[in-house]
Amino acid sequence: MERTPLLEVTDLKQYFKITRTYTTKAVDGISFKIYPGETYGLVGESGSGKSTTGRSIIRLYDPTSGSIKFDGKEIGKKLSKEDKAYLRMNMQMIFQDPMACLNPRMKVKEIIAEGLRIHKICKSEQEIDEKVNAILEKVGLSKEHATRFPHQFSGGQRQRIGIARALVMNPKLVIADEAISALDVSIQAQVVNLMKDIQQELGTTYLFIAHDLAMVKYISDRIGVLHLGHIVETGTTDEIFQDPIHPYTKSLLSAIPHPNPKVEKTRKALTYDKNKEGVDYTKGKIHHLSDTHYVLATDEEFAKWHG
Repeated sequence: MERTPLLEVTDLKQYFKITRTYTTKAVDGISFKIYPGETYGLVGESGSGKSTTGRSIIRLYDPTSGSIKFDGKEIGKKLSKEDKAYLRMNMQMIFQDPMACLNPRMKVKEIIAEGLRIHKICKSEQEIDEKVNAILEKVGLSKEHATRFPHQFSGGQRQRIGIARALVMNPKLVIADEAISALDVSIQAQVVNLMKDIQQELGTTYLFIAHDLAMVKYISDRIGVLHLGHIVETGTTDEIFQDPIHPYTKSLLSAIPHPNPKVEKTRKALTYDKNKEGVDYTKGKIHHLSDTHYVLATDEEFAKWHG
């Protein structure tokens, strides 16, 4: 049975004109699908276009070209008022820096309730209180926290407020843009576990953007590897970790520290230089290894890497 994707991105391009003669191609023709209830991990180093992709999907940027279908609606072109409201209610983002995206002058309750008020989801003040308290409890904070300001919390708690703000709308898709990279490792695990618990409970779909493959392995069902605006390889988490094909994927995997000190001593980090290897992403085409696992390569490259 063919499942219907909740989000389908086709040939998305996001260019930014820097000067009269120079345009940077932040995202250069990427395609992927995310199915309801799953977590799709988008991985790549800084500057590969991950955050730009997330921001184009949620329409903080106007895409240069390509199609973005969300819940059967085309949202990559000019949006009608109704589509905009639908998008704002059903797609939410958790940002990287919890302090920068929480209004320092607003109390936590107002921050979380803002979306509910804008979209007039609740009928009474009491209903807003109930919703805010319920979501605070879900993210591991107490209702006493609702009357405090963001600066009175730690980084991990602030990120929980950010998650509560995104989830109180009960969105279909949550884009987590490096949502844990600013936190301590021990807190990272707590926040990721929290996101997984909420996903099981509410059936939320995540687009999880990160540069840390170890974290992505733990939370994602499928992974797309992004490099310089191109998705070079995508597959289920097992396929990417057990059978990586693209040298860039291999170099990312080789950088993960190993918990066993003996193995860690002999671990060799691979380097990948696209220009040295002579790889041109625009010439590559998609080679399927399975229904879910495919890699961007020319025929010669594919034979060389998969050989």
